[in-house]
Amino acid sequence: MWEAAIPTEPVVKQTIAFVDGQNLYHAARKAFGYSYPNYDIQALASTICRTKSWHLIHTRFYTGIHDLSEDPWWYHFWIAKLAVMGRQGVQVCTRPVRYHNKRITLPDGTIHRFRIGEEKGIDVRIALDVIHMALRKEYDVAVIFSQDQDLAEVAEEIRSIAQEQGRWIKVACAYPVGPGTRNFRGIDKTDWIKIDKATYDACLDLRDYRPLPTRAQGRRPPKTTI
Repeated sequence: MWEAAIPTEPVVKQTIAFVDGQNLYHAARKAFGYSYPNYDIQALASTICRTKSWHLIHTRFYTGIHDLSEDPWWYHFWIAKLAVMGRQGVQVCTRPVRYHNKRITLPDGTIHRFRIGEEKGIDVRIALDVIHMALRKEYDVAVIFSQDQDLAEVAEEIRSIAQEQGRWIKVACAYPVGPGTRNFRGIDKTDWIKIDKATYDACLDLRDYRPLPTRAQGRRPPKTTI
């Protein structure tokens, strides 16, 4: 009986990092208590790949961007931070944050109205890029910095692509884990890489992207971006 050959695991594993910027930020905020996205993503991706003996060839970063009129603090923060990433060679993909009014009724009957921003389309864009680049044989390892379970189907699709192409492909996900972590699960059907505080802190971005008036006043950023 004929059996399909087992694909040979490459000695040098060409790796692409796909980073969900907001997912990574919120995970680090809960795990370590940081109040804004203070990661140097190129350094963090390089460190994770180096610990696994993977050869990082490219980093792709995805995030929603707030509207200037809705939230100028976060708009200016991300515009400045993404500009630095671009100069480091990181491929940046953004989507506008969408806003809508929300109303909640408090236990005393008081109605509270507020505006909320939601990031749309980032997980879909990551999924499309992971699959498209696998079809083009651009990597051996895709390491996704996210815990978004919507991407579990992507990992399953990559397995199918690997079988069709007769080659070895791995999908991993990396995410911070610390004292404040509540969700310890990585993306299903991927290899989980837990980022401890020492590893994360060794890859901090020490640049100050806060708008100048905020720096002068010593103000802290909002607790959450979205």
